[in-house]
Amino acid sequence: MSRMAIQAAVTMGQLQNKMDIIGHNMANVNTNGYKSRQADFSSLLFQQIDNLSNPEVENVRLTPDGIRVGNGAKLGHTNINLSQGTIADTGRSLDVALLADNHLFQVNVTENGITETQFTRSGTFYLNPLDDGTVMLTNKQGHPVVGENGPIIFADDFDSISFSNNGTIQVTRNGNTEVEGQLAIVEAIRPRLLEAAGDNNLRFGNVEGVQFNQGEIIQDVAANQVQLKSQALESSNVDIAKQMTELTLTQRAYQFNARSISMNDQMMGLVNQLR
Repeated sequence: MSRMAIQAAVTMGQLQNKMDIIGHNMANVNTNGYKSRQADFSSLLFQQIDNLSNPEVENVRLTPDGIRVGNGAKLGHTNINLSQGTIADTGRSLDVALLADNHLFQVNVTENGITETQFTRSGTFYLNPLDDGTVMLTNKQGHPVVGENGPIIFADDFDSISFSNNGTIQVTRNGNTEVEGQLAIVEAIRPRLLEAAGDNNLRFGNVEGVQFNQGEIIQDVAANQVQLKSQALESSNVDIAKQMTELTLTQRAYQFNARSISMNDQMMGLVNQLR
């Protein structure tokens, strides 16, 4: 197979991955708290031709130490845009919207007996009854929402629950209102190091060859710096017009690479017919 066809085939496979990301963004345009993803490409430059057979021997040739040729393109990394979406009032007391970019709620997700802290911008919360007569604040998947002291649990004898603008949770019992919890809000210092975990959550990503401490990616936000709006939800920040443009350009690039393979096949056929 010729080098031209290899480059086109490799690039087509990566362009398909980009179309999958765009399709995922468009499918979640109405998902509260969803953050759009963007695919960035890089060239594959790894094949060397005409290298020196013995690099230790000087003055063997005057040309550079080999010629590098591209072999298509690959999906370098996927960026997550954590900018704020539109805030919409809901009137529901357990709906909360974050008002600062890169701020995230925390939830504890348990899979196969292992509990992992994940992050989300979705502030749709529920009260989940426990066996001991208490209730726990959870997300819509039933995972505990993390507070300053771990999962947020209340005695099941309250009249109402509300959130203040700084993330404190106020519980009213018999006409008396007291603060009984505080949401643990964090800020993504390096959003690129977060990856999608499913259910509109994010987790720490793996960067090949680089080690990061969690404190270099996520930092706690002090209570006096938390900005919330209660009885409201944040809409998705997906720009549908931009996504349609990206999809059209990606499909056109895919078609060009497919045409390159077709033309290469025709050229090889003409060469084989020469006498």
